[in-house]
Amino acid sequence: MGAAVHNRAVSSKHLDISNKDQLFAADEQRDIALCGRSLAEPGTTRFAKQGAHDPTPTPYFILEDLFSNLEFFDNSHLLDVGCGTGRVLSFFIQSNLPGKATGVELDPDIAACARTWTRRFENVDVLCDNALEMPLDAFTHVYLFNPFDTNVLMQFIMKVEAEARRPLTLVHMSDNGETYSYIGRSGWSLLRQGEFQSYQTATGRSFHVYDCPQHFSIWQFEPEA
Repeated sequence: MGAAVHNRAVSSKHLDISNKDQLFAADEQRDIALCGRSLAEPGTTRFAKQGAHDPTPTPYFILEDLFSNLEFFDNSHLLDVGCGTGRVLSFFIQSNLPGKATGVELDPDIAACARTWTRRFENVDVLCDNALEMPLDAFTHVYLFNPFDTNVLMQFIMKVEAEARRPLTLVHMSDNGETYSYIGRSGWSLLRQGEFQSYQTATGRSFHVYDCPQHFSIWQFEPEA
C-alpha cells in the first residue's frame, strides 16, 4: 500500500497577493504552468434540468486547506464529481499525491476541454459520464464542489453507501444547507467542517474571496463489513 502522503503543494502564501483579482490571476498562472491553459472559465452547464450546477473551479488556497490533512496511498483513487476543466486534477498532480485521480463531467464539451491537457498524465483521467450511472467501488476519496441539486446529492450518497467496498473520504465544498444530508446516516462520520470567505495574505491582511461564507464539510464513510 505504501506510506501515506499528505498534500505537498507549494502554498500560494509566498506570492505577493493583495486582492481577489491578483489571487485569481495567480491561480491561472498555476493552471497555465501545468496545463498550458487557464482552468478558470469552464462555461455554463447545459444540464441544469438534470440537477447539474455550473462547474466551479476551486481556488488553489482552498484546495490546499481541504486536502492538507487527508492521507493518500499508492492504491488511493480520487473522484472529482463535476470536474469542469480539471482544477482539482491539476492540484492533485501539483501536490505529487500517490494513487490516481479521475474527473467525471456531464457536459461533453467541458469534459473534452479537460481531456486536452490531462491526457499526458498517466495518473489522471477524465470521463464524460453521469456520476449516478458510473460504478463507485474503486474510489477512496470523493470531491464535490456543490455539483448538483440536493435531491441528486441524496441519490449520490445512497449510491456511495450501496457500492463502497472500503473506507471513503468525501470532501464537500460549498455544501451550504446540505450538511444535514449526511447527518444520522449509518456509516458516516464528520471529520471536519468550517467556512471559507476570506484569503489571508503573507502580511496578515485579508480580503473577501466570496460575498458570503462558503461552508465545507469532510466526511468518512465506513461500509458495513
